[in-house]
Amino acid sequence: MAIIWGIIVVVLALLAWGGQTISWFSPRTAEPLGLTEPEDAVEPAFYADIRAEALWDALTLWIAAVAGVLLIAGNDAWSYFGLAGGAIYVYFAGRGLLTRRAMQQRGLRIGTAENVKSAYLFLTMWGLMGLVTAIAAAGALAS
Repeated sequence: MAIIWGIIVVVLALLAWGGQTISWFSPRTAEPLGLTEPEDAVEPAFYADIRAEALWDALTLWIAAVAGVLLIAGNDAWSYFGLAGGAIYVYFAGRGLLTRRAMQQRGLRIGTAENVKSAYLFLTMWGLMGLVTAIAAAGALAS
C-alpha cells in the first residue's frame, strides 16, 4: 500500500508543482494549458495573487513529491518530508479554495467557469492528499 500511496503522492505533487512552476516562469505558456487565467480575464488583484502564489508554490510544493519518492523507496525519511509536504498541501488547497469562494461570492472575476470548476476539483484532491499524507507521516513518526 505504501508504494501505491507513494505513486499517488508523486503524481499529484508533480502536477501541482509543475503547473505552478510553469505558471511562475511563463504565464503565457500556462494560459492555453489551463494552468492560469489570462490577465484580462480576471480581477487585477486576483491575477497579482495567483502570480505571487505561483512563485511561492514553485518554491515549496516539491516537498511532497520527495516524500512520495522516499516512500516508494522504503526510506524512513519520507515521514519528515510527508509531514511538512502534507501540511503545505493542506494549506495550499484550503487557501486556494477559500480565496476563490470568497471572491466568487463578491462577484469578482476569477476565471472561466470551466477553469474555476477545475481549480476546485484539483485543490480538493491536493488538500485530501496532503491531509492523508500528513496523518500517515505523523503516525509513522509516532511509531
